[in-house]
Amino acid sequence: MSRFTKGGTREVPELNTMSLPDLIFAFLFFIMMVTSMREVTMMVQVSLPHATELTKMEKKSLATYIYMGQPLQMYQNKYGTEATIQLNDKFATTAEIFDYIAQEKSSMSEADAPYMTTILKIDKDTKMGLVTDVKQRLREADALKIFYSAIKSNE
Repeated sequence: MSRFTKGGTREVPELNTMSLPDLIFAFLFFIMMVTSMREVTMMVQVSLPHATELTKMEKKSLATYIYMGQPLQMYQNKYGTEATIQLNDKFATTAEIFDYIAQEKSSMSEADAPYMTTILKIDKDTKMGLVTDVKQRLREADALKIFYSAIKSNE
């Protein structure tokens, strides 16, 4: 049988830092590919209401967002302090919702268009009259699948 002996003191080899910049670059590239940037600049203040029963969306690629709330401080001189509608990066009226939904449906494939979901992100202080008007326009545009955004409450 052979015998194992501890011979001398062994030193830990130094860490090779030559490839460190390459590793950092690869990591940053990975983060940039995985992270999605916000596509819409928020122009209205949206403080979402709390809810107890929430459902997670399955396909976010089929979602279209409509924001409703009080304009941010920098837009209040032009649009006032009443709740308004934001579609993409512009303020809109309820009359413009039909064209917006038609444009969003046309940008999708024909197979996905019937499954388009409209997500309403509504400030908790927005009057229900505006929400009802938007829902009526969505009904006219045949966008019948609607989700309301909310925050899960701890109750």
